Amino acid sequence: MTPDPHRDVALELDCREMPCPMPVIELARHLTDVEVGELLAVVALDPAAAVDVPAWCRMKAQDYVGADAAPDGAPRYVVRRVS
Repeated sequence: MTPDPHRDVALELDCREMPCPMPVIELARHLTDVEVGELLAVVALDPAAAVDVPAWCRMKAQDYVGADAAPDGAPRYVVRRVS
C-alpha cells in the first residue's frame, strides 16, 4: 500500500518564514528525528525549496516522495528517510 503523505507524515517542519537555504538546512537537521522508512514534510513558501528539497534528497540518497499542499495551501515537500 502506498503511504498517504497527508496521514502518514511522522514530522512536519514549518519553514514558511525561512528564506533559502534554511528549509533544506532544517530538513537536514531533523532527518534523524524520524525513523528509517518514515515520512518527513517541509512546509516552505520559499520558491527555491521546490528545487532544493529534491536535489538534497538526491545528494543525500533519501527518497523524495513529492510535493503537495499544507491545509493552508502552502507548498509541502515530503521526504522518506532511507538511511
